[in-house]
Order: sequence, then C-alpha cells, then structure tokens
Amino acid sequence: MSSLRARTLTRNAFTPFGDVLDTRGAPDRIINQGLCGRFHDRARLDFGDGRAGISLFDAEPRALPYRLELLERHPLGSQAFIPMTFQPFLVIVAEDLGDRPGQVHAFVTAPGQAINFLRGTWHGVLTPLHAPGLFAVIDRIGDGANLEEYPLSKPILVEAAEE
Repeated sequence: MSSLRARTLTRNAFTPFGDVLDTRGAPDRIINQGLCGRFHDRARLDFGDGRAGISLFDAEPRALPYRLELLERHPLGSQAFIPMTFQPFLVIVAEDLGDRPGQVHAFVTAPGQAINFLRGTWHGVLTPLHAPGLFAVIDRIGDGANLEEYPLSKPILVEAAEE
C-alpha cells in the first residue's frame, strides 16, 4: 500500500480542484449597520441544468492515518462542504485523467475553513476528524447521474501533515 502525507489546506494548492472558503483578510463589504463583515462570493458554484440545494450531512469521524479506498466525482455540478463546527477535516482530491483519477492529494483544513469542489473533481468522501461530523452541503439537485465512483485497486494510506 502506498502512503501520502496530508498538507495544510491553502488556496493556491487547492485552486485546480475547487475553492477554499474562509475569512482570511479583510471582508469585501461591511453590512448590517457596520456590525458584520461580508466575505463575498467565495465559491465557483456550478449546478448545470439543476438547482442549488442545501443538505445536512452527519458523517462518522475518521482518524489519521486514513485508509483511502474510494474516490468519487459529480459530473453535473459542484459540491461545497461547510462544517457546522469549528474543527478541521480531511480533504482528498485527485487529478483528472478523463475516465479515472490520477495523482491523489490530501489536505487538512484549519478550523473555520470550508471547501467547494469544482464540477467533475475526483475527491474522497466527507472525512471529518472530530465529532460531531455535521456539515452543510451545497450541491446540485436535479435529474441525471451525478455520481461516479472509482474504487482504488490499491488503497492509499493518508498520514497526518508534518507539524
């Protein structure tokens, strides 16, 4: 079994796969009588011919090292994972070789970060590292097959990021 060391999630490293949603830097706008900073339009949402839906996911926490056995993608729309707790989670993505995933990358979010996978991005399943694993998920609702799964012939062991 091969292994992969997770890296700290950064906007630059994740851009080919999607968007990092966080509140770093100054807000784009100050609203609500000066009492709220708005970090505006942070994700490249794409729902094709469907509509945006918000679902709640309650995932079982996992631990590092994590055994990666399956990747999936959503060819008809983007998918955003927004944690409803202030805990980090594991994000796994893979380069696209057309009909299958290529090189795999792993990231650990900082508390308060969320992510948006671009349409068609190969990724691991939702992988919280702490309980509760409660997330708001914004993705495409509509007709059509919007899930492709790819079981790995050889699992990959994802290890903790170096401190």
